[in-house]
Amino acid sequence: MKRTALLLCALGLTACQGAAFVRPPAPLTQLHEFMQGEIDSGDYLGAVTLIARHGKVVDWHAFGHRDLARTLAMDPDSIFRIYSMTKTVTTVAVLMLMEDGRFSLDDPVALVLPEFADMPVFIGGTADAPQLRAARRPITIRNLLMHAAGFAVGGKDAPESVRMLERADLGSSTDLATYCARLGRVPLAVDPGSRFNYDGVQIVVLGRIVEVVAGVSFEDFLQQRIFAPLRMMDTGFSVPEVKRGRIVEMTSTDSDGRLIPAPEYVGTRPGDTINPYHSGAGGLYSTAADYLRFSQMLLNGGRLDGVSILRNDTIGMMMTNQLDRLDPPVTEFRPGEGFGLGGSVVVDVAARGRPGSMGQFGWSGAASTYYSIDPREGLIAMLLIQHLPQGLPRDPPKISATFYNLVYQALVKQSLP
Repeated sequence: MKRTALLLCALGLTACQGAAFVRPPAPLTQLHEFMQGEIDSGDYLGAVTLIARHGKVVDWHAFGHRDLARTLAMDPDSIFRIYSMTKTVTTVAVLMLMEDGRFSLDDPVALVLPEFADMPVFIGGTADAPQLRAARRPITIRNLLMHAAGFAVGGKDAPESVRMLERADLGSSTDLATYCARLGRVPLAVDPGSRFNYDGVQIVVLGRIVEVVAGVSFEDFLQQRIFAPLRMMDTGFSVPEVKRGRIVEMTSTDSDGRLIPAPEYVGTRPGDTINPYHSGAGGLYSTAADYLRFSQMLLNGGRLDGVSILRNDTIGMMMTNQLDRLDPPVTEFRPGEGFGLGGSVVVDVAARGRPGSMGQFGWSGAASTYYSIDPREGLIAMLLIQHLPQGLPRDPPKISATFYNLVYQALVKQSLP
């Protein structure tokens, strides 16, 4: 496709003939065979993979189809709901404002959003008659970034504490101001800065901080300060009508193991906003090409094509484990992985149990989208699928670990360029 070639030229990268490699580089033949086998098995409808190293696209390939009727071939520039890969973008927006001198990461959130001042902590009782105490410290912006604000988002939280958050009905909020006003009335589950508890609530609050501090909507800030400068032409909270034919259909698996339209999306219009508000936790649509430009900016230390988004030392902070700042401090949230700002960080390759590098950074999205940035190897690897597991026995196995293993096998054993 001409558009694919133009995207690559804009990034200053070399790549395949047309839309995808006709023949993959020899080291990646096994990866392509694996991906095609997963599609042929019927576990997944289709996928796009993209691998870049040292500023050059090594492989960009589309597999299968983007519709359940299997009438539309998957294209390399197909549009995906990237869900939690949005969080890294939101983190960059917050850090840009920090660099602008608008706040410090350790400033209390209440300096920007007064509704979060003096939030109490739930210690017992019921949702109707809670027992509360004062929090030992205020929520900071860093707490939000590292998923340690103390909100009752599940996991180890008491059921009554979670019930109070559920009653706030955050999901029906029509804008970020309403979302934060509702959240600010719910007691915390634990003290801020005391526990890592991954969830989108904290990142949605960061979106509101961005729009209050910047004086423009969160959507406009991302467009003006990140997407337009990086020429991310297909990234946003909604998709223009003219581009909606490129959106990949969202699938799930039923109890018999058959692919079906994801129940969450039945009756919705692909391309509409995913949430009633602009969610910095999971609301973006994007493409492999666009997210490559964003990832390459991060790998380059905050710059791309002469455009400066962040300082190199700020990128270094993003990709540094933050969990030792918890009280009490910890090292990992799962074996071999800590958490930086906006994504996970490999802190122990052996404990993680698969190939990679110390300092490798990345994250994933709920609908089976994945990206990884390896500064040591100059590597970006991306796997984009649109499948929402339902927690059923016949859900297909996740393939991201095998995907990354095959990428590193090609890199280490077969001299991937």
